[in-house]
Amino acid sequence: MNARAQKLVEALDEPLIVTTPANVRYLTGFVSSNVAVVVEPERVRLFTDFRYAGAARQVPDVEFVETPRDVITYLTGDLNGTFGFESPNLIYRDFERLRDAGLELVPRVGLVESLRAVKDEDELEKIRRAAAITNEAYARIAEERFVGREERDLAWRVFEIFHELGAEREAFDTIVAAAANGARPHADSGARVIEQGTTIVIDAGAVLDGYCSDCTRTFATGELPDELQRAYDVCLEGQLKGLEAARAGTEAKDADAAARDVITDAGFGDKFGHGLGHGVGIDVHEAPHVAQTSTDVLTLNNVLTIEPGIYLEGTGGVRIEDLVIITDGEPEVLTSFPKELVTVS
Repeated sequence: MNARAQKLVEALDEPLIVTTPANVRYLTGFVSSNVAVVVEPERVRLFTDFRYAGAARQVPDVEFVETPRDVITYLTGDLNGTFGFESPNLIYRDFERLRDAGLELVPRVGLVESLRAVKDEDELEKIRRAAAITNEAYARIAEERFVGREERDLAWRVFEIFHELGAEREAFDTIVAAAANGARPHADSGARVIEQGTTIVIDAGAVLDGYCSDCTRTFATGELPDELQRAYDVCLEGQLKGLEAARAGTEAKDADAAARDVITDAGFGDKFGHGLGHGVGIDVHEAPHVAQTSTDVLTLNNVLTIEPGIYLEGTGGVRIEDLVIITDGEPEVLTSFPKELVTVS
């Protein structure tokens, strides 16, 4: 049993059936679309079918069990007694099948995710390398022509740059959102042609060695309307205050408040409707949750985003996002592309 699984065992009240793919990867290093891991006090068993058997046999510190394609059906005949299960991931149909086979099932939330929130040095180095690719991608895209091109054209160019730089894939579909489309925090990059005198929000991240990066920068295509320029200045001030507050031992909601208060005091409070940030690792959105309603406390070696935004419906949007590691002092900022407003042609 490896050290990660052992830490999990110490937190369990009963054996746990793990079905969340990112949690399976974290505990075993194994990646599959059809897998379950059962963690018990003395052993970890990995269940998957013939298609993945060759790779599964190479996984250290687990007992591999080859199953038919329907892993859950196999588990109904193999397991008995009381087991925890990952209630956010296990679909109800599979819950019913396990329950009807006589298992006593206990819903569990966040057991593996709480371990994943605190990165080890190997994970931190992977995220640093993914962030370095993203930094270079922003430097390259800033040299491209913006005006007269469609949003989706620039989004595709970011994808190409990631590939050229050695990324495995995008952490999520790159967002390029110009003018009024930028007022949508999770905009789709569409056929809108980028014009002069507006903002373009670009939100992108790369995956390397299974770990994600995440960065947002807002560009200008020439002189901005006064309201958009002021929104940028206020958002940047709020983002810097959020960074100052991102310290080990700080309640996540207080870090959110540090940035949000700046934006609210400037009259844009109702234009910042999402949380300040989120954890990043195997998934691009994971613990800790940095928002007004969060109960998380920032901890040494958390990796998270600081990303306030101001969204002016019908006009444009601004978001500025850094990826940081929580240290025993100031956070280590992994995103290096300038936050001062960059004007592109």
